[in-house]
Amino acid sequence: MDQESQPQEQNPNQNFEAKIIKPKKSFKQTVYDFYDKKYKILLVIPFLMLAISLAILGFKFATTGEIIPRDVSLKGGVILTIPYQGDFDSESLESYLSSKFSQNDVGVRVLKDFGRSIGIIVEADIIPENEQIDLLMAEVGNNLGIDISTTEYGLETVGSSLGESFFNEALKALLIAFVFMGLVIFIYFRTIVPSVAIILAAVSDMVVALAVINIFQIKIGTAGIAAFLMLIGYSVDTDVLLTVRVLKRKEGTVMDRIMSSVNTGMTMTLTGIVAIIIALLVTQSEIIKQIMLILLIGLLADLVNTWIQNVGLLRLYIERRRKKGKPI
Repeated sequence: MDQESQPQEQNPNQNFEAKIIKPKKSFKQTVYDFYDKKYKILLVIPFLMLAISLAILGFKFATTGEIIPRDVSLKGGVILTIPYQGDFDSESLESYLSSKFSQNDVGVRVLKDFGRSIGIIVEADIIPENEQIDLLMAEVGNNLGIDISTTEYGLETVGSSLGESFFNEALKALLIAFVFMGLVIFIYFRTIVPSVAIILAAVSDMVVALAVINIFQIKIGTAGIAAFLMLIGYSVDTDVLLTVRVLKRKEGTVMDRIMSSVNTGMTMTLTGIVAIIIALLVTQSEIIKQIMLILLIGLLADLVNTWIQNVGLLRLYIERRRKKGKPI
């Protein structure tokens, strides 16, 4: 008689390998881990950006003798404003005038009101007392097919010595503002590395903005100098926020304090960028456009210089002090 097969009893002592499935990291967590662990590698980005910007400025100085492209208000010349409506090719007129005045720097802009052309602005670094002003007006009239003498044109002249004086005074104001900013930073933090990191971030923002301006051949006037003064404040604001939270506060880990700063600082900067973009889109003033454009370039650079460069330098500073057994 066949015996019925009996189910085999499990050995209670038998070990079973448990397969551990690790949960897949979210994109946000992946970015956080990379930002936390690879901050030394990330430092290459801002320093490479700074090196490229310095190289651009160095090339500009070697070829032109200056690193700040100045308009008529800062180096002297004439500004001719002509009422003109209809289709108009500013690049064609600028090329035409540049060929006629090859020894001078000539620029042409369109004056608009609610998107409609209402005038033309011609700038040239011509000596105001020179008869070339009449020749310039004649050439502009010939190209446009109008008699400028019969129109209600505007002519603004700035002497070369006066323009140079404006430029020197503006640079002095910028330098004084920067020096006093540095003194306040050193007095408040009383430590070299964090203070230098803040100042370096501000310098980097300005150098990058100046390099981009040179690349796109944007001429800076007195409004542009004012924009750089404003950029110092914007840059230092986020860097001070970061440094205070990381060094002065004690709750949470260093990375927790950094992320808290990122949340607040990024909100501040992105809000400023959005407001600047809106201003660029709606304003008709060339002065406001120049200020907004410089601020936009500087704030975009500040995102890298504050949240990568300054964060990395602060973390290196904290690690070095911990290795030496010193308090943060």
